[in-house]
Amino acid sequence: MEQEHFKILIVDDSLLNQEVLRRILAEPPAAGVAAPIQAPEPEPEHEPEPYGIITAKSGLEALEKVTQEKPDLILLDIVMPGMSGFDVLARLQESSEMRRIPVIIISGLDYEGDEEKGLLMGAVDYVAKPFKKSVVLARIKTNLKIVEQMHIIERLSMVDTLTNMPNRRSFDARMDAEWGRAIREKTPVSFLMIDIDKFKLFNDNYGHHQGDVALKTVAGAIQATLKRSSDMAARWGGEEFAVLLPNTPIEGALKIAEQIRANIEATLVPSIGEHPPLPITASLGATTIVPDSESSMEDFFEQADQALYTAKETGRNRVCSQIRQHPAAKG
Repeated sequence: MEQEHFKILIVDDSLLNQEVLRRILAEPPAAGVAAPIQAPEPEPEHEPEPYGIITAKSGLEALEKVTQEKPDLILLDIVMPGMSGFDVLARLQESSEMRRIPVIIISGLDYEGDEEKGLLMGAVDYVAKPFKKSVVLARIKTNLKIVEQMHIIERLSMVDTLTNMPNRRSFDARMDAEWGRAIREKTPVSFLMIDIDKFKLFNDNYGHHQGDVALKTVAGAIQATLKRSSDMAARWGGEEFAVLLPNTPIEGALKIAEQIRANIEATLVPSIGEHPPLPITASLGATTIVPDSESSMEDFFEQADQALYTAKETGRNRVCSQIRQHPAAKG
């Protein structure tokens, strides 16, 4: 687990307790050490901390830090002036984003009800003062491992695992945002639909493993063509890809589409067999709209699909749009 990628927010009104926890998190515990740590000891300033440590001395400051820093884990003291740890926990639960951050309650109160109350309110774990380094580290590492696994699941749910590019779900989320912005700002949004030519025949001739290589090769050619950070390419499904071009008129969309077409044609698919690298081509459909509240995104996609169908029917390896056809070098 890459600890340096995680940020931990320590919420405690005692600066001493903050420092004790920071010291605990600065290095792993020695084998067999489980004695309480009462106070910090000096340490070399040059030693890096394995976690990014954020601190807050009050509940209100903690909520501000959560919004600003978006920590991966919160160590939350129960007894604090003004706003208690339970109050902070309740506020965190009000936000769908903040409630996903795991909270470990820390307290010196010798009251079993605190643990039960905290867990019922959404905390994931509970540690008592004085702190035992081995216990604190074990529980933090356990919960950060869960966080890491959730991040992996979230990433995989938005990424096509074969091509390592955004998948349809990720594209739809981005499209919704760009569509709304185009409506508000009255700007054009363009969409390209890309389909590998005769891909079924390619698979039949060379096998599905070679077909996977072809999909990855085409994905790389598409992504290498896009230069603006606002542009987005995604695997639409099967041998189809999609490109979103915000704030782009049809002329710009056709230019980019032709560059993609040419780059795919110029890129040979590496061979996994005895045959030499393989040529491959793709057909593209392009469309553009300045949407308003009455516009249909489904119709928008359908227009690009119709343009792609025209490109396929008129010779493949070319770009077509609902406005005009843009033949490739090869018919």
